Amino acid sequence: MKQIILKKGRDGAVRRRSPWIFSGAVHREDQDLEDGDLVQVVAANGEVLGVGHYQAGGIRVRVLAFGEEELPDDFFQNRLAAALDLRRQLGLLDDPLTNAFRLVHAAGDGLPGLIIDRYASVVVVQCHSIGMHREREQIAAAIRSLCGEAVETIYDKSGAVLPERYALGVEDGVLWGSDVSEVVILENGRRFHVDVAGGQKTGFFLDQRENRWLLGSYAKDKRVLNTFCYTGGFSVYALLGAAAQVQSVDLSASAISLTEENVDRNGDFTDRHQAHAADVMEWLKAHAEDDPYDIVVVDPPAFAKNKHKRHQAVQAYKRLNARAMRSVKPGGLLFTFSCSRVVDRELFYNTIVAAGLEAGRNCRVLHHLSQGPDHPVNLFHADGSYLKGLVLRVE
Repeated sequence: MKQIILKKGRDGAVRRRSPWIFSGAVHREDQDLEDGDLVQVVAANGEVLGVGHYQAGGIRVRVLAFGEEELPDDFFQNRLAAALDLRRQLGLLDDPLTNAFRLVHAAGDGLPGLIIDRYASVVVVQCHSIGMHREREQIAAAIRSLCGEAVETIYDKSGAVLPERYALGVEDGVLWGSDVSEVVILENGRRFHVDVAGGQKTGFFLDQRENRWLLGSYAKDKRVLNTFCYTGGFSVYALLGAAAQVQSVDLSASAISLTEENVDRNGDFTDRHQAHAADVMEWLKAHAEDDPYDIVVVDPPAFAKNKHKRHQAVQAYKRLNARAMRSVKPGGLLFTFSCSRVVDRELFYNTIVAAGLEAGRNCRVLHHLSQGPDHPVNLFHADGSYLKGLVLRVE
């Protein structure tokens, strides 16, 4: 097996079981390495520290097995079996009210570079590394072996997240089974349409399941605004939580259509729900400050994809949340989130503090929120904890 040799004194991170090896730690690489090759990671003293997928770029190796010189033949079968066992422990495999969950969360399940989401009988594989994409057929075979007849389709949706130099030859599509048509899932008894082929990410934001439920528990008789609503998840939970009125806002007309479709799937809420295709900041300014809400949900897309845009993102989060705070009645609630990986939990919290000062509103923190437990975080890889959220009582 080909090797990369680390610089002297630069093996601490991998010895602490961090799955990412950055280019700055690499002293030398074997010749003719190709993106996606399996390589041994070797310390300056010659000790083999593990095996992983090589890829040119900032993250040079994603380590799959620590202290090993090669991967066993049943590596993917065993890792996927362990991931499935965790979801069984969480009660997700036999829940009659929920048939959609994350099956593999990258390094959180010992498979850095791989996301697998299950939507009823459809499994969506999304490879974020070239090495994982080269293993997609083996991964699909392991899914079939472990899940059996419960899975009818395995769909590869990796093209948009792979490096452009490789993705030019990649087409999303069915790896195994029947073509994907309409997929309707259950989440805590709520019904949602999932657009596997055309939707964002793998089709649905499964990471907010527990947070949507929490919102529903606060919604009775309340007037709720759901901004950046996308599929309308928070709106559906609020309506089924007996909210007096729910308004959903998103800049995308297609998102508004999907929200309306999902609301209709869960009951007749014609008198209690309105959806608007509009810019969120403009909507808050024009409609909310003079007629504030009992609950406002702020769940925007990632404002920063890399650390170079972090400052700009923080300023945008501050302006948005200050505006949202002004749109909440005294004693009302703000559910606010960030999914930007480069904005860590402390920075997000401090940004919301700055927003409160700008808005001139006293706030109390009721809940610290994160992604659901089917999105586990590797203890040695904090980057896997990407979703940050707060529930504030705004005075």
